[in-house]
Amino acid sequence: MLDKLEAIKERFEEVGQLIIQPDAMSDMSKYTKLSKEYKDLEKVVELYDELKLVMENITSSKEILDKEKDADFREMAKLEIDELRERQEVLEKDLKQMLIPKDPNDSKDCILEIRGGAGGDEAAIFAGDLFRMYERFCEKQGWNLTVLDLTFGSSGGYKEIVSTISGADVYGMMKYESGVHRVQRVPATETQGRVHTSAASVAVLPEMDDVEVNIDMNEIRKDTFCSSGPGGQSVNTTYSAVRLTHLPTGMIVTCQDQKSQIKNFDKALKVLRSRLYEIELAKHNENVGAQRRSMVGSGDRSDKIRTYNYSQSRVTDHRINKTVYNLPDIMEGNIEEFISALRFAENAEKMKMGGVDQ
Repeated sequence: MLDKLEAIKERFEEVGQLIIQPDAMSDMSKYTKLSKEYKDLEKVVELYDELKLVMENITSSKEILDKEKDADFREMAKLEIDELRERQEVLEKDLKQMLIPKDPNDSKDCILEIRGGAGGDEAAIFAGDLFRMYERFCEKQGWNLTVLDLTFGSSGGYKEIVSTISGADVYGMMKYESGVHRVQRVPATETQGRVHTSAASVAVLPEMDDVEVNIDMNEIRKDTFCSSGPGGQSVNTTYSAVRLTHLPTGMIVTCQDQKSQIKNFDKALKVLRSRLYEIELAKHNENVGAQRRSMVGSGDRSDKIRTYNYSQSRVTDHRINKTVYNLPDIMEGNIEEFISALRFAENAEKMKMGGVDQ
């Protein structure tokens, strides 16, 4: 581990020099990447420097213990060694966590797709509840959420809603929300007061750029039509909405949130690129094998990951068997407790597997 940490420190010093070079300062994209790398490495280097100092002090205290004859001095040296070793254990544990390979997509923005599943009208209403939950969570994080396309449910909520989320470490936090969310409650549409079980699926995809996922534009059919949602005077008057069909897969993406056809096309292309990446990632995970995949962070949209029971005010995450009894608070977007627990569980799995990047 010390060799890895020394290499990280060397890279940290190298990035510190690169970031002040004229070519980096004149290229905002390059400067932003170097700044982020510098900040990430700085956290590790600070702990590494402290660890080295602690280890040096342990060595010095041992030398005193070996040479010193005075009983009081020897006792003081022993106490100091014990305290330093405790601190060494804490630092090593923290550094091991930091050295776990990160998902390179964690720092990316993401595409959030929510669809009503089993349960008819109630599933669409629940999909709307989930969207509002994430909307509030994004507000608390200082992220920007933009709706790209939506289809309303006949009794409220959404049959489907697609949006983008941009901000710091968006995908790294939101990725744990991918999967099937189940609700147990008496629907507003229920006349006899019976509890129903409905579901909505959530997909969180990292937003990929054209370098990472290459799309052959000859394989895409572009259709335009009049916007049918919010948009002011342009609604139903100009062909600004865009529908892209990826011919090899039959995948269809629609975007109509902007008045500009060009902007809608660009956003639809981003969604398409992210969905195609998800397909390739699923193939990769199958090749890697189940033993190397984290059940916490797999993001499989077919997994039932969480249940929201309204009569008991209970929310249970089935991946980590975590239950809380504050459902109204969760639905207000306070889901940090689950995300932190899921992130911790995933890191623990990776540590057991020797820090394998999955």
